[in-house]
Amino acid sequence: MDPLLKITSVPLKFELKVNNARLEYNNSNAQVEISRDAGGLKIKSDPIKLDIDSFECYNSINPTVRTSIQDAAKKGKTAAYEATATYAQEGKLFLNAKIGEDVIGQIAASKTDVNTNVGIAFTPTARPELNWSEPEITIEYELDKLNFEWKVMNGNFQFVPGNIEISVTQQPDVVIEYIGGPIYVPPSADPEYVPTTDLRA
Repeated sequence: MDPLLKITSVPLKFELKVNNARLEYNNSNAQVEISRDAGGLKIKSDPIKLDIDSFECYNSINPTVRTSIQDAAKKGKTAAYEATATYAQEGKLFLNAKIGEDVIGQIAASKTDVNTNVGIAFTPTARPELNWSEPEITIEYELDKLNFEWKVMNGNFQFVPGNIEISVTQQPDVVIEYIGGPIYVPPSADPEYVPTTDLRA
């Protein structure tokens, strides 16, 4: 009689993948920035300058308080000198007087002399002071400038450690197959049924 069952054993299958350790280098990126400084033409002109100092001119017409005080002091000093000289001269006349000489009359006659100086003067007595500077012109021309700025990023190294990958591609199993023919119940239903002989008859 042939066997009715077929038993097949399915083994375990797996894949083993080994990744070696490696050292990776990332390249650096370089960038450049360009900027432009515009030049140009610059012209600077300084015209002639005239400075007029009219202080003394106006001071001779309408003197300030300080000038008036100074002039009064000078006049007082001059009058003192003149009075001193007059008294000295009169004293000299008295010292040199002779008998019968009219000294007092001479002194009186000298004081009655007409002063021809009436104080007429041209005003102003001072003129303005003029100062001037020469004109000047300056021309500056500057070319455009280009500025280059390089930006270089440093590269870096990266260490990737090794690893082992295990993947199961087939699970273990046991396959049982029935390889016999069909079983009929009752056996007489089998088309190929052959009745057996009853040995007891």
